[in-house]
Amino acid sequence: MTRNLVALCILSFSLAGVGQAQATDSSAQDGTQLTKAQAKHLLQSARTPDQYSVLADYFGNQQKYFHQQAAAERREWIQRSQNVWVVSAKYPRPADSARNQYEYYAHKELEAGERAKKFAHLAAPDSPAN
Repeated sequence: MTRNLVALCILSFSLAGVGQAQATDSSAQDGTQLTKAQAKHLLQSARTPDQYSVLADYFGNQQKYFHQQAAAERREWIQRSQNVWVVSAKYPRPADSARNQYEYYAHKELEAGERAKKFAHLAAPDSPAN
Protein backbone atom coordinates (compact mmCIF):
# COMPACT_ATOMS: atom_id res chain seq x y z
CA MET A 1 0.00 0.00 0.00
CA THR A 2 2.80 2.39 0.90
CA ARG A 3 4.65 1.66 -2.35
CA ASN A 4 1.51 2.43 -4.34
CA LEU A 5 1.07 5.70 -2.48
CA VAL A 6 4.69 6.71 -3.07
CA ALA A 7 4.44 5.76 -6.74
CA LEU A 8 1.23 7.78 -7.07
CA CYS A 9 2.88 10.83 -5.49
CA ILE A 10 5.90 10.58 -7.77
CA LEU A 11 3.67 10.19 -10.82
CA SER A 12 1.55 13.19 -9.88
CA PHE A 13 4.61 15.39 -9.33
CA SER A 14 6.17 14.31 -12.60
CA LEU A 15 2.96 15.04 -14.51
CA ALA A 16 2.75 18.46 -12.88
CA GLY A 17 6.34 19.13 -13.93
CA VAL A 18 5.63 18.10 -17.52
CA GLY A 19 2.60 20.39 -17.64
CA GLN A 20 4.67 23.30 -16.31
CA ALA A 21 7.43 22.63 -18.84
CA GLN A 22 4.95 22.56 -21.71
CA ALA A 23 3.36 25.82 -20.58
CA THR A 24 6.77 27.48 -20.35
CA ASP A 25 7.81 26.12 -23.73
CA SER A 26 4.65 27.34 -25.48
CA SER A 27 4.99 30.86 -24.06
CA ALA A 28 8.63 30.96 -25.19
CA GLN A 29 7.62 29.93 -28.71
CA ASP A 30 5.03 32.70 -28.87
CA GLY A 31 7.73 35.21 -28.00
CA THR A 32 5.50 36.70 -25.33
CA GLN A 33 7.84 35.92 -22.45
CA LEU A 34 11.40 37.18 -22.43
CA THR A 35 13.92 36.04 -19.90
CA LYS A 36 15.99 38.61 -18.09
CA ALA A 37 19.05 37.67 -20.17
CA GLN A 38 17.11 37.96 -23.43
CA ALA A 39 15.76 41.35 -22.41
CA LYS A 40 19.25 42.54 -21.51
CA HIS A 41 20.58 41.41 -24.87
CA LEU A 42 17.66 43.02 -26.69
CA LEU A 43 18.23 46.28 -24.79
CA GLN A 44 21.76 46.40 -26.17
CA SER A 45 20.88 45.47 -29.73
CA ALA A 46 17.40 46.94 -30.32
CA ARG A 47 17.21 49.10 -33.44
CA THR A 48 13.83 48.41 -35.06
CA PRO A 49 10.30 49.37 -34.02
CA ASP A 50 9.43 45.67 -33.61
CA GLN A 51 12.27 45.20 -31.14
CA TYR A 52 11.23 48.32 -29.25
CA SER A 53 7.67 47.01 -29.15
CA VAL A 54 8.86 43.73 -27.63
CA LEU A 55 10.80 45.68 -25.01
CA ALA A 56 7.77 47.85 -24.27
CA ASP A 57 5.68 44.70 -23.74
CA TYR A 58 8.38 43.20 -21.52
CA PHE A 59 8.57 46.27 -19.30
CA GLY A 60 4.77 46.53 -19.26
CA ASN A 61 4.63 42.97 -17.93
CA GLN A 62 7.32 43.83 -15.39
CA GLN A 63 5.25 46.81 -14.27
CA LYS A 64 2.20 44.60 -13.76
CA TYR A 65 4.26 42.06 -11.81
CA PHE A 66 5.76 44.73 -9.53
CA HIS A 67 2.31 46.27 -9.04
CA GLN A 68 0.98 42.91 -7.81
CA GLN A 69 3.96 42.45 -5.51
CA ALA A 70 3.60 45.98 -4.13
CA ALA A 71 -0.11 45.43 -3.45
CA ALA A 72 0.65 42.20 -1.58
CA GLU A 73 3.35 43.90 0.49
CA ARG A 74 1.05 46.84 1.24
CA ARG A 75 -1.56 44.43 2.61
CA GLU A 76 1.16 42.75 4.68
CA TRP A 77 2.38 46.13 5.94
CA ILE A 78 -1.14 47.12 7.00
CA GLN A 79 -1.66 43.80 8.73
CA ARG A 80 1.66 44.00 10.58
CA SER A 81 1.08 47.63 11.56
CA GLN A 82 -2.06 46.71 13.47
CA ASN A 83 -0.16 44.84 16.17
CA VAL A 84 2.91 47.03 16.61
CA TRP A 85 2.82 47.06 20.38
CA VAL A 86 3.62 43.35 20.58
CA VAL A 87 7.05 43.69 19.01
CA SER A 88 7.75 47.38 19.57
CA ALA A 89 10.97 46.67 21.48
CA LYS A 90 12.73 45.24 18.43
CA TYR A 91 14.00 47.11 15.44
CA PRO A 92 13.41 46.66 12.58
CA ARG A 93 9.86 45.74 13.33
CA PRO A 94 8.04 43.37 10.99
CA ALA A 95 5.94 46.34 9.84
CA ASP A 96 9.14 48.19 8.88
CA SER A 97 10.33 45.26 6.80
CA ALA A 98 6.99 45.05 5.01
CA ARG A 99 7.03 48.82 4.38
CA ASN A 100 10.54 48.61 2.93
CA GLN A 101 9.47 45.77 0.63
CA TYR A 102 6.41 47.75 -0.44
CA GLU A 103 8.52 50.82 -1.23
CA TYR A 104 11.00 48.70 -3.19
CA TYR A 105 8.28 47.12 -5.35
CA ALA A 106 6.53 50.47 -5.84
CA HIS A 107 9.82 51.99 -7.02
CA LYS A 108 10.51 49.09 -9.39
CA GLU A 109 6.95 49.41 -10.74
CA LEU A 110 7.55 53.08 -11.46
CA GLU A 111 10.86 52.37 -13.20
CA ALA A 112 9.34 49.62 -15.35
CA GLY A 113 6.45 51.90 -16.28
CA GLU A 114 8.81 54.64 -17.40
CA ARG A 115 10.84 52.22 -19.49
CA ALA A 116 7.68 50.75 -21.03
CA LYS A 117 6.59 54.28 -22.04
CA LYS A 118 10.01 55.02 -23.47
CA PHE A 119 10.08 51.92 -25.64
CA ALA A 120 6.45 52.32 -26.67
CA HIS A 121 7.35 55.82 -27.87
CA LEU A 122 10.38 54.46 -29.76
CA ALA A 123 8.22 51.74 -31.33
CA ALA A 124 5.81 54.33 -32.75
CA PRO A 125 6.11 54.68 -36.53
CA ASP A 126 6.66 58.44 -36.37
CA SER A 127 9.38 58.21 -33.73
CA PRO A 128 12.57 60.20 -34.38
CA ALA A 129 14.64 57.04 -33.80
CA ASN A 130 13.08 55.39 -36.88
